[in-house]
Amino acid sequence: MNTTISSFDSSPDASHQGTQKRTQKRTLQDANDRTRCLRPAALLSLLALLAGCASGPLLPTQMPRPVLSTAPESPALTAEQILLRNLVAYQDRLYRVSGPLLTSNPDLCKGNNARNLFGFTAKNKYSWSPELADSAQSLLGLDDRLQVLGVLPNSGAQRAGLKPGDKLVSVEGKPIPGGQNAERQAAALLAPMVSRKSSVSAVIQRNGASVPMTINLTRACAYGVVLGNADNINAYSDGQRVLITRGMMNFAQSDDDLALVLAKEMAHNSLLHPGKQKTGATSADIIDNLVRVRPDMSAMAGAAGLRPMPQELDAAADVLALYMVARAGYRYENAPRFWEKLARQVPANILNGYTAIHPATEYRLSVIGKIVPEIKAKQAGRQALLP
Repeated sequence: MNTTISSFDSSPDASHQGTQKRTQKRTLQDANDRTRCLRPAALLSLLALLAGCASGPLLPTQMPRPVLSTAPESPALTAEQILLRNLVAYQDRLYRVSGPLLTSNPDLCKGNNARNLFGFTAKNKYSWSPELADSAQSLLGLDDRLQVLGVLPNSGAQRAGLKPGDKLVSVEGKPIPGGQNAERQAAALLAPMVSRKSSVSAVIQRNGASVPMTINLTRACAYGVVLGNADNINAYSDGQRVLITRGMMNFAQSDDDLALVLAKEMAHNSLLHPGKQKTGATSADIIDNLVRVRPDMSAMAGAAGLRPMPQELDAAADVLALYMVARAGYRYENAPRFWEKLARQVPANILNGYTAIHPATEYRLSVIGKIVPEIKAKQAGRQALLP
């Protein structure tokens, strides 16, 4: 299960499948380094999206915050606890904003990029790097068992009565693994279920008691949405995942603006741009690096090997992204203002910034300027929001 915007993907660790061949060639040290990442790529791919509307364009809803330990708070947090608290805060916002985009747009996520999801996210104390395991236990109340941290509004999981704090016992009679590899093992266990079932039987533990329930699966885009632990203002997509850096999240101060950035990278994936540009492997390496607690920033020098996106492809992604944003209930009318501000404050000469790999701002704005009124007209006429 790693950690994205949908946990337990329909294939084991599906958000990383595109990088398996490269990973096999890496050294054992590289493999060990990967276990010290933030792990936001698979956790959300199958289990669910952390926020959103499962049917129709509704206004984004607030997700439950992570369940914190009820133990008395210590006078001062350790450095590791502060780090974990900050990571959880960023991830919480990322999941909350991403959810409506993923659940409102499965018909716009082409090919195998839409699938059934469980409708919740779950982690244990090993879901972060080993150095943060003790902090996850003391700060979040996590132990070896996978525990529900978020439930997707309007999902089958929510309707079944699943709640944050519930501990996963079994699904379809199969015990849910615990321990250091629980997420990956659970993903492998649950993956086959989503491809052939519309609902699953589950047992959870709540307040020491076993509670059986039936969970209807939720259809959604299956992109992993992950946090990049870096201050450069950028976003990346590798065909399967979307990464938003901490710097970009700070820049996109409103949820509507963050939704624009997320949808843009989702659109690149849906339109197969990483494959067409032959940048999927490079982007995957960048994402693998930036999800670590301490990424190698020397590898991020310049544009980190990425070529600028051609204006026609970039504008096509803008068009699809605007429709995704509108369908999810976010404000899309301010898109020109946001992208113009980003290009002005993060110009193309900042090589590790967004504009350096998306330089055709003027052309993009000319296309966006036509699409915004088009969407407004369709909404006014109660037409389907399809590009």
